[in-house]
Amino acid sequence: MREISISTLTLSGSHLLLFALVSLHFVLGISGDSNSSTTGAKAESHTSSGKTGTKVILVLLGFGAVAGVSFFLYKLWQKKKRDEQYARLLKLFEEDDELEVELGLRD
Repeated sequence: MREISISTLTLSGSHLLLFALVSLHFVLGISGDSNSSTTGAKAESHTSSGKTGTKVILVLLGFGAVAGVSFFLYKLWQKKKRDEQYARLLKLFEEDDELEVELGLRD
């Protein structure tokens, strides 16, 4: 099993942030209507693009929250598994007094 280091996560997180910002820029640029000639239509276009931008930001924040919770749960699961393996190792090497008594080595 391969362990993910913190520096790798920071690097992929920065790539994800860059991708989100570029995507947001393109979505906001595409959603604007450049053929409108009246100021009323331009004002409506900016308002709708603002709403679209807000929706995109909320969706990206939602994905980020899900990724963060998933990462936290994965790390918690790893710690639990590691603790279980450590307990099994300790149990394997602990002295078993009952076995010595049964074999007659100790009273």
